[in-house]
Amino acid sequence: MSTVEERSYVEVARREKRAALEALGVQPFAYRYERSHTASEALANYQDEMGDNGPRVRVAGRLDHLSSHGKTTFGHLEDTTGRVQVYFRRDALGQTYDLVELLDLDDHIGVEGTLFRTKKGEVTVKADALTMLAKSLRPLPRGKTQTGPEGTVTFGGLTDPELRYRQRYADLAVHPDVRHVFLLRARATAFIRRFLDARGFLEVETPVLQPLYGGAAAQPFVTHHNALDMRLYLRIADELYLKRLLVGGLERVYEIGHDFRNEGMDRTHNPEFTMLELYQAYADYNDMMSLSEDLISGVVEHCLGTVVLERDGETLDFTPPFTRVPFIEGIRDRTGLDLRTQGEADMRAALLRANADPAAVAGLAGGRLQDEVFKTFLEPHLIQPTFVVDYPKALSPLAKEHRLDPTLTERFEFFVAGRELINAFSELNDPDDQRRRFEDQAGQRAGGNAEAHSYDADYIRALEYGMPPAGGLGLGVDRLMMLIADRASIRDVILFPAMRPEES
Repeated sequence: MSTVEERSYVEVARREKRAALEALGVQPFAYRYERSHTASEALANYQDEMGDNGPRVRVAGRLDHLSSHGKTTFGHLEDTTGRVQVYFRRDALGQTYDLVELLDLDDHIGVEGTLFRTKKGEVTVKADALTMLAKSLRPLPRGKTQTGPEGTVTFGGLTDPELRYRQRYADLAVHPDVRHVFLLRARATAFIRRFLDARGFLEVETPVLQPLYGGAAAQPFVTHHNALDMRLYLRIADELYLKRLLVGGLERVYEIGHDFRNEGMDRTHNPEFTMLELYQAYADYNDMMSLSEDLISGVVEHCLGTVVLERDGETLDFTPPFTRVPFIEGIRDRTGLDLRTQGEADMRAALLRANADPAAVAGLAGGRLQDEVFKTFLEPHLIQPTFVVDYPKALSPLAKEHRLDPTLTERFEFFVAGRELINAFSELNDPDDQRRRFEDQAGQRAGGNAEAHSYDADYIRALEYGMPPAGGLGLGVDRLMMLIADRASIRDVILFPAMRPEES
């Protein structure tokens, strides 16, 4: 807690106004307020022919502008929908005008009155009642706005990215465009749910705390359950529990939930993130590609009104069908390197020619080496919406073997602007094949691959009861929102991203 001595003169003055309000018998922090209109609804209710006799409204919000002229005061009241001007006159408010003189920028107030249009043409609430709702004891870091020939420019204010992420409440309060990002995110998530519900999918919830983690190649967060005296892991994916539900007869299931990976952080990775995972019985990865095309093009058009976007100087067209590029052939066409016929030494040499770190390359083998080749040579060039299909088996321990090529799996990843958004399979449902894949992963773990899959005996038992053929996919909701909202960092689309502890 900051002490009184540490408060700025502005904060001290605001607390003095709080005391003055209390001396007048005014509660600085109200319990509720019955408003009749939002800001946008109030503006929409006024018609020019009404003159000074517009409809009566009760609006509430935060003061984001305040200008006093003796016995009159103008302000702007802002809520989620926009802002509306309010007008206070001493002769209309009487003693209540004393309350106006104790207002500060950023206070929450309720205003009741009639609508009219000022001489400058702005629809305004002519106040005859004022209610204090919440006194702002600390000014928001708004900065100073200056309008000139080249437009409006804001100086100072909340501009430091780290501070904006840490104090997201202030960031939202002073930046309408940031609020818009998260309103857009809510619209996207609601669309995804409607899209899947309309296709017969059932939304379910699976454990976040798991005795074994699986469903992805990643390191987990570890915790301890005191009552059971056992180690538990925060889930890295929802996959294995959702596929257990297919065994149980729930033929189409999905979950939109948080996953957790104890790994590095960068502009596309946060340790806590949101995933959509879905599984459909009697489908394969071709069905998942068709579903993905409809879902992605649908959510983009729903949120933005178009399927053609301009991003980073590129025109991205989300009109189905999307381009499909085989994993092996895509790398061969880009580099001349054929992963079918050339060995690990050739892959390492190609990476070294591309200026990869020699020490890092020396430690790669098997699927991890193939994945690094893909990330180096092909992934950055996948700009238009593209499915990369038919991954090597070593990269895909949960995907079904390709029906035409036993060295590959029926797996695809969806990329746009050089960034992966979706990972999907024809799901492996042969328990003996899955057991062998888990055993191979256990060998990789023993060899030092910390991201290799754990052996999940209960999941094998579930498959032995019989899981129908199925297609499944995982969609990174945060990365999708980076695309839709045109944001360069995953932190810009997560309300409260992970941060280092704040220094006192």
